[in-house]
Amino acid sequence: MPQQLQRDTDPLPTGAMPQTGAQRGGFLSVSNLVKRFGAHTALSDVSLDIRAGELVCLLGPSGCGKTTLLRAIAGLERQDSGKILLSGRDISHAEPQARDYGILFQSYALFPNLTVAQNVAYGLSGKRAHRKHVADRVEEMLTLVGLAGASHKYPGQISGGQQQRVALARALAPSPSLLLLDEPMSALDARVREHLRIELRALQKRLSITTLMVTHDQEEAMVMADRIAVMNGGVIEQFGTPRELYRQPGSAFIADFVGEANWLPFERIDAHRARVGRQELAVDETLERNVGKLFVRPEAVRVSVARPEEPNTMLADVLDGVFLGRGYRLALRLEGVPGATVHSIVSPETGDALLGPHAASRCWVELPRHAIRAYA
Repeated sequence: MPQQLQRDTDPLPTGAMPQTGAQRGGFLSVSNLVKRFGAHTALSDVSLDIRAGELVCLLGPSGCGKTTLLRAIAGLERQDSGKILLSGRDISHAEPQARDYGILFQSYALFPNLTVAQNVAYGLSGKRAHRKHVADRVEEMLTLVGLAGASHKYPGQISGGQQQRVALARALAPSPSLLLLDEPMSALDARVREHLRIELRALQKRLSITTLMVTHDQEEAMVMADRIAVMNGGVIEQFGTPRELYRQPGSAFIADFVGEANWLPFERIDAHRARVGRQELAVDETLERNVGKLFVRPEAVRVSVARPEEPNTMLADVLDGVFLGRGYRLALRLEGVPGATVHSIVSPETGDALLGPHAASRCWVELPRHAIRAYA
């Protein structure tokens, strides 16, 4: 078995900093993009603006259109209508090689019969550069991604995490103004993926290269992105920062897809009061519909053994609990709300008191009015 040159979890170096197109002020603007495959509309009037140096994630379930959008920007799929601008230049109908981007595919697409250095140099093959310049650039890129000693190895002799770094070096070698990432870490195991996404984000920030990444992993998007475009059914349902999407989801789909959600069916009493089962809940949000679902995040659900002097407090039975290390995740059945189970993230002390050998089987649950949102 070939000797590993560097552990996948070794940090990427912080010294090298190649010039990139993003430093020239590039940005990406997509306007009213439509793409159909027969009777199926993959993209429906999609518009998106990405600032120079920003990392944006396209997030959504399988079949939502995120990969089609990335491929249309790359010129690998031709849109039926709409416009794509890169640094103010219309590339809507330009050939892929004329669009000034680097791309990293899910499979990495390395040539197995070429060495690591030759794979990286392949990204410079159309530049008509002097051989010495190419060699220097390859060395610079491999140093940048932490594989300076791997130039003579073949892809089959290095690990999956190292292959990803080689593919990234190849994508960055021509100094593109835009970096496109298509599920770049989905083929890696969980531990390597968790580490490399942090390192990839640090590298992207250091280079200030405008980046668009496709992922179905919400945690990956939350960790890496400046902003996230959540797609569903060929449209962008919401585009905002991770904090905005998590705390102010614009639809029931966003609330359910990004993070965990508790849902309780309600009937409107007045503008700020709702009936849930036999319970009455106060909400800060103005209720505009007569019926719907109330939404609250598990970490917003407050649990205590003693009854708090707060509104929106009710008794609950403890159904189950999972120890998470830094706390517990509890499943609770609310009294007076038939069939309703809510989940809460609580401290180790609260979890021990409710799940220990002398635990109480019941507790008090508060649903803070400011944390409740209503959806159809």
